[in-house]
Amino acid sequence: MLSDVLEITGLTVQSYSHAGHFFEQVKTFEHDAILVLDLNMPDIDGIEVIRRLSTMSAPPALILMSGHDSGVLHAAEKLGRAQGLEIIAYIGKPINLKKFKKLLTSTVLEASKLTAIESTESGPNVEELQWAINHEQLVLHYQPQFNLSTKSITGVEALVRWQHPTLGLIYPERFILLAEQQGLIGELTQWVVEQAIKQRQLWNEDGLDILVSVNISAVDITNSTLPEHLAELLANNNLDPRMLMLEVTETALMDELVSSLEILTRLRLKGVGLSIDDFGTGYSSLSQLHRVPFTELKIDRSFVSNISDDEEAKAIVKTCIILGHELNLQVVAEGVETQEQAEILTSLGCDIAQGYFYSKPVVADEITQNYKPSV
Repeated sequence: MLSDVLEITGLTVQSYSHAGHFFEQVKTFEHDAILVLDLNMPDIDGIEVIRRLSTMSAPPALILMSGHDSGVLHAAEKLGRAQGLEIIAYIGKPINLKKFKKLLTSTVLEASKLTAIESTESGPNVEELQWAINHEQLVLHYQPQFNLSTKSITGVEALVRWQHPTLGLIYPERFILLAEQQGLIGELTQWVVEQAIKQRQLWNEDGLDILVSVNISAVDITNSTLPEHLAELLANNNLDPRMLMLEVTETALMDELVSSLEILTRLRLKGVGLSIDDFGTGYSSLSQLHRVPFTELKIDRSFVSNISDDEEAKAIVKTCIILGHELNLQVVAEGVETQEQAEILTSLGCDIAQGYFYSKPVVADEITQNYKPSV
């Protein structure tokens, strides 16, 4: 079995039967090493290994496995993350070899991409980002969202990219934090919203009647001018406010709940939709739903990705769907990657789905070409 995995991924694997030998050798691991850690070992349990790894200056990334129930794996995952370790995935035993190969292969490919990026450049700076906002270096890609019952497109999520002149296409995880830290996130969000609304109007002229979702930050939801600015943009583009959905993460709300409640309520009064993004990953999900006038609930991909073989993840997704419907919210599942996941979500009554199973984020012209109604 292991030789099959090695043949596909090209990994070099070392196994350890004695904890002392392992802890002596782990100090010599490369910075991108991956440790597949069985929580059930004869002379030391996996939790103790996690604790000791967390004290090291450069611990390996972890894939956790266990023959215990999934609750033990979930607890170990949370413990590892809380102690600053990178937890790539967790898998139950007996291992499904096909899924294990896929996991290792995707992990190695992603690591190689990051290594290539890190070796060629140190990342953009604030001056470059300001120039990009002002001089049309930013572009929007749109990920389609589909009605699970009718299989038809219902909307798109607008995702910003930076077309850097020398570094190529830069994804948001590499510049959003920079924008927040340097006070540019408001300008960036304004650009994204304006472009998304203009594009939505162009689609409307082509007969494509779809909702557009835009992510906004903690800074945006405390901006007192946001409701009026959006209302003006919508009016100038003759766009129904109900065709715009603003996505807010639980984390952003937790940080700014009091000051943001006024802004979000005013946005709803103007007809704009509000989505609670990454639902289930924060610490006060239910109180957020009770306080803020949301119209949509997005189930986090971390739950969706495990619904095929993790009964607890499936139960959480089912509960989120029931809760959302009881609160008259549209429920969206993000990160759908397989037909099996889509079928399970359909059987559970989820309304909308998005993910690579349907389409990766694409430029606006591809949305028009692929989904424009035939005359």
